[in-house]
Formats: sequence, structure tokens, C-alpha cells
Amino acid sequence: MTLSQKRLFLLDMDGTLYIGDRLFPDTPAFLSRIRAGGGRYLFLTNNSSRSADAYIEKLGRLGIASGREDYLTSVDALIVHLRRRQYEDKLLYAFGTATFRQQLTQAGFSVTDRLEEGIAALVVGFDTELTFQKLEDACILLGRGVDFIATNPDWVCPTWYGFVPDCGSVCQMLTRATGREPVFIGKPKPDMVKLALQATGFTPAETLLIGDRLYTDIACGVNAGVDTVLVLSGETTPEQAKASEIRPTAIYPDIGALLAAMQAAR
Repeated sequence: MTLSQKRLFLLDMDGTLYIGDRLFPDTPAFLSRIRAGGGRYLFLTNNSSRSADAYIEKLGRLGIASGREDYLTSVDALIVHLRRRQYEDKLLYAFGTATFRQQLTQAGFSVTDRLEEGIAALVVGFDTELTFQKLEDACILLGRGVDFIATNPDWVCPTWYGFVPDCGSVCQMLTRATGREPVFIGKPKPDMVKLALQATGFTPAETLLIGDRLYTDIACGVNAGVDTVLVLSGETTPEQAKASEIRPTAIYPDIGALLAAMQAAR
């Protein structure tokens, strides 16, 4: 991999650019370096609990200016998936945050968070507003045979104090209870990378995906045929990286170390 040839940088956020409300010190310089070199970055996140507007506000508070065009989320990929499979005229049970439901509604889908007749699919996102009622509703719907779709398979979401269960863990609970397996949409599926390439016009050879998780971020890049960088500032430990069958193109301790390598390559 030649870093100086990279023009499109697909960036995970949680654990890669920041943890909680703590921006990693070298993140601003890293983003500025990409723009100064004539490149472009997109923030790719599996976190479906927030809209792009919420991320714009959060990064703004942390000192990073951004616009809607800078984001590609698992909800964006989910919307493409649902449209391709003609769910526009079907009722969806949206198992997630109020923001998650709002994004689906704004995209033209009919959604509910209550048991109703005619529900065609259970659509699960990372739910920071989780209740037992939602779990019970989901089990009833899966028992009825509705389609089971989920935004992302992440086991945990990083926080300033450690980790909390993410969408993949909640789906595992539902699978244990019902025997039903979801169709996952976000990383590690290659769809988000393909959408990014279509939107920007860059080639796979010009693209670099950067993240802190082997089984979502790095696997996504591998599946999409682009180079990857694993940073050890989030979920993955050096021991896990060494033992994993999922092999990133390169490994750096954090975004600052990658920035130094980019500067040296120039």
C-alpha cells in the first residue's frame, strides 16, 4: 500500500477519531492533511442511533466542521436496501431510537413502534432507548415470520467508560429467543464502500478505509476490495489483531501515527 496514492479516506468515528466526547488530539490535523493533499474523506458509521445532523452537531462541538455530504451511515445503506427490495408500500416495525424512526419516515417508509396488523419486517438499529416492551414485540413479530433486518452486527459501542451492547448483541438476544437470524446491512458488508465510490467517483485503488474494529470496519474494506488501516485506539487490542484471520493492510496505534506515516510518505 502506498499512502501517497490515497485520495478517498473512509473513516469510522467511534474509537477511531474520538471516544465519547473526547476528540483524539491528532484528528483535526489528520483531516486537514487529507484536504490539503487534494483528497476527500467520508465518515462511515454503523451507529444508527443518531442522524447525520446529530453527528454534524457533535463534531461541531468538538471543533470539526462538517456537512451532510461528509457522512454515510448504516441507515443510508439500510434505506437503499429497503428500496431495492420494494418495502416502500409495506409497514415496518422500527426497533430503534426516535431518530432512527424519523430517518426512515423521512425516506418515505411507513414505520411503527407498536404491534399492529400488517407489519412486513422488523428493522433493528442500535437502540439507546431500549425497553423490554420492544424486545417482547420483536419476539412476537419474529414468531409470526416477518422479515428480520438489522443495520449492523457490532457487538459493542465504545464509550468513555468502556463498552455497551450494540445492535449485534441485541440481535443475538433475539436470535437466542426465537431462532431467527437477521440480515445485517452495514459494515462488514461492502455496500457502504460501494455507495461511497459511486458518490465520489474515486477508484478502489485510491481508497483507504480506517477503523478500530476487525469484524466490521476492516472486514468491510476487505470485502469491498480496498486497502484498510486498523487503529488500536478503540475496540481491538494488539493481541486480537495478531490472532485474527481478518488482516488489515496496515496497523497503527492511533490516527496520529497514521498521520505521521502519511506525512513521511509525502
